[in-house]
Amino acid sequence: MIYLDNAATTRPDPKALSQAETYYSENYFNPSARYGGGFAVRRAVEEAREELLALIAGEGYELEFTSGGTEADNHAVLAAKRGNAVTTKGEHAAVYESFVHLRERGTEPRFAAINRDGSVDPASLLSLVDEKTSLVSVVHVNNETGAVNDIASLAREVKKKNPRCLFHSDGVQAFGKIPFRLSPAIDLYSVSAHKIGGLKGTGALYKRKGIALPPLIFGGGQEEGQRSGTENVLGILDFLYAASAKFQTLEKDYAALSALRGRIQAILSESGLFTAISPAEGSPYLLTVASESVRGEVIQRMLFDRGVAVGTGSACSSKKPYSRILEACGYSRAALGGVIRLSFCPQTGEEALDAAKLLAETAEEYRRKVSL
Repeated sequence: MIYLDNAATTRPDPKALSQAETYYSENYFNPSARYGGGFAVRRAVEEAREELLALIAGEGYELEFTSGGTEADNHAVLAAKRGNAVTTKGEHAAVYESFVHLRERGTEPRFAAINRDGSVDPASLLSLVDEKTSLVSVVHVNNETGAVNDIASLAREVKKKNPRCLFHSDGVQAFGKIPFRLSPAIDLYSVSAHKIGGLKGTGALYKRKGIALPPLIFGGGQEEGQRSGTENVLGILDFLYAASAKFQTLEKDYAALSALRGRIQAILSESGLFTAISPAEGSPYLLTVASESVRGEVIQRMLFDRGVAVGTGSACSSKKPYSRILEACGYSRAALGGVIRLSFCPQTGEEALDAAKLLAETAEEYRRKVSL
């Protein structure tokens, strides 16, 4: 199987899992237990917290462990508690649907326009920010197109208009993949373990110190009262080991995948059937193309039967006929029906070129059949 759906999930890093295995088989103690085993596990969790913080943040931040990127996004967005909150039409469903829900809480959600490549239109975003805006959320890397938003610059501009406004970014497709560090104007930042070789069910929310968020989950007061429930120690330590490995080779992987993505795009462009949606300067981990001659979900199934796994958009929105995000980009219904998303990891190699050729061949085969 040639796996090219890494934006949906990645294969767990076997070395990271092996390192963390002791927290399943031997050191399985509850970190809240008041004896030696519990204290040792608590210390490991706190050390993991500090090491994950150091990867992208300075001393002005703290970190809350969550069950994944969705919970981290929800916790950040639901902090909006007055006036209005601003986001973009290009957000992952975890942010977009949270904003829709804000209306029930008495906060007006506002949605900024996005460009054809999925990046936010800065003028549209800033025009929606006023003195009553309590939160702005902008995705770092668009999960369907790979467009990278300059969140540091956007956060600064938002704070110029309203210094009291919180700025959040969904960093799930950026963390461990593109070089960056959190700037002081970014208050909240969500990440997920299973997008970088960690286990599903683990994520984190980076928070600038001094920000008080109302808890989503109540109980024993874990995570400083922000997220009650016994910690997922195995997931947390595996997250640390997977993330540490990713950051050691981040720049080398970025360069290698940039070159590979360019070669794959050339193969698909030469076929004459596919047009690139992803911008050339976008994340090298993702390439989305569209064709008005094929049905994306049909090609996806045909390719899987031939040993290649690809996506057709966000896995979290797979039950909808068309991508909400790509529709907001302005693509026609014909193009929306023919979307294929290829997404990579550092282990993706030359076999991806063979997959691209097979994709082009499969699309041509499908086109001929439907034209008969």
